[in-house]
Amino acid sequence: MEERAGSTPSSPDLQSLDLEVMDHSLATVVASKVAFIPHEVVRAFLRAHPRIADVFWRDTLIDAAVFREWVVNVGRRDAYARIAHVLCEVYVRLRAVGLVNGQATQAELGDATGISTVHVNRTLQELRGHGLISTPKSGRVVIEDWDRLQEAGEFDPTYLHITKLAA
Repeated sequence: MEERAGSTPSSPDLQSLDLEVMDHSLATVVASKVAFIPHEVVRAFLRAHPRIADVFWRDTLIDAAVFREWVVNVGRRDAYARIAHVLCEVYVRLRAVGLVNGQATQAELGDATGISTVHVNRTLQELRGHGLISTPKSGRVVIEDWDRLQEAGEFDPTYLHITKLAA
């Protein structure tokens, strides 16, 4: 979090709203505009609108559920299952907002899973070889067998708490 001289503290996320020091950073993959809202403005708003505070609290609980799943993903699953799991999660998240045509680079998959780009490439080849995905010349990953990909990644979308998917 960047503090500007003479400014009141602001947060890039809810977790840092009540913590004096952030133990993490945030970055964007594409050019983005960011607005900073001072902590006290957020606190006053949440006190004035308790139902919105409930939604923010729910979002924080979902963040914690995702965090737990990612600890398991990086700490326990092999590369094959990690990549399959990430592909499933990204697909479910994109589908929830109607953007299933999104794509990630091999470097981004490697960063997300703690696997080298070379190993990501080999793992994608293995997933292709088993008929779970294809990668047309567009560079996007196409899921060919959703059920088997979920099984390979030990993927259960419950932790995402997505109740309604876009068509």
